[in-house]
Amino acid sequence: MSQSQYYDFKAIDHALTKTEMAALRAISSRAVITTTSFTNHYEWGDLKADPLKLLEKYFDAFVYVANWGTREFHLRLPQELVDFQHLQSILPGKSVRARSAGQFVIVSFEREVEAGDDRDDGADWMGSLLSLRSDLLRGDLRCLYLGWLRSVQSDECPGDALEPPVPDGLRELSESLASLVEFLGIDEDLVGVAASVSVPLKPGPSRQELAAWVRGLPANEKDDLLTGFLSEFSERSRLELLQRFQRENAVPADHDAIDRRTAENLLTATRVRADERARRLSADRAAEAARKKAKDEADRAVYLEGLAKREKAVWKQVEAYIQKGQPTDYGRAVILLTDLHDLAVRQADETGFQMTLKGLRETHATKGAFLRRLAKANL
Repeated sequence: MSQSQYYDFKAIDHALTKTEMAALRAISSRAVITTTSFTNHYEWGDLKADPLKLLEKYFDAFVYVANWGTREFHLRLPQELVDFQHLQSILPGKSVRARSAGQFVIVSFEREVEAGDDRDDGADWMGSLLSLRSDLLRGDLRCLYLGWLRSVQSDECPGDALEPPVPDGLRELSESLASLVEFLGIDEDLVGVAASVSVPLKPGPSRQELAAWVRGLPANEKDDLLTGFLSEFSERSRLELLQRFQRENAVPADHDAIDRRTAENLLTATRVRADERARRLSADRAAEAARKKAKDEADRAVYLEGLAKREKAVWKQVEAYIQKGQPTDYGRAVILLTDLHDLAVRQADETGFQMTLKGLRETHATKGAFLRRLAKANL
């Protein structure tokens, strides 16, 4: 099997310059390069550069997928827009971590799967995961908590390690968060246990709340902000302003109201949840099998009642099939004989059935293929 590697870089806060695009082209003549992206798929060979260095220098997000089982998703965040120490405290593991890189913070999610089990080419992950970056910059830390769960699942956290504050909205994962769970292979029972104490996600500020806050800003500051938006508006500038609004209107979260669980607490509860789910699934399957059996038996009873009304005609049909002497017709005859046997059992007349069948055997004693089919059907 050939080695397959997929590299997907995305620039969000700024467009690549011609000089930057030329520098990237010098690294790869085969890559698809635009003002906001760099993608390349290798069947043989490798990228002639350190991908994490390219991320630090040019891009805001990077996805890497290799067919031997490696998956990586990295985000570059402006240092001044995040609390690096807090991010680092949530992600102490090896596979999911935060590190400082100059004026940026790099958040990395990594997973190794069994070789041969990972058959996707990686092309769809960037689109499904990219919005997690703006979520983080808006203060939505659910993806970091999920990353911590991945570390727990991978035994990278000691059993007595306390969980980070449980974020709001962990029971209502967005499509991007659900994609992250899939990307990292996080046990859904573990997510369910962790989310059991999470409160619903609070709605963002309303237009009226934002309007009231803006009206309270000094006039000269509003002039500067509006001028900046007109001259260099970007998603980053919008997030910076929203972060300022949130800081000035933040209500302290009462995380102490919820007892923080240990990694071992979560893993134990996950095993209990998985066992209970397996028991429910087994009970549901048994109940479904019982329902199907009851329905099949009822349908069979209706069919045999109809068969009883035309029993003589069916015996004649059996004889006609046997007379044709063809394998398919022998099969049809045996099916009808099985039905007639079940009818005889239902009517407590199995002796009469066996006598009639004995006559058939004697009449067609030279038809070995037919007799073998009877034996195989236990008739």
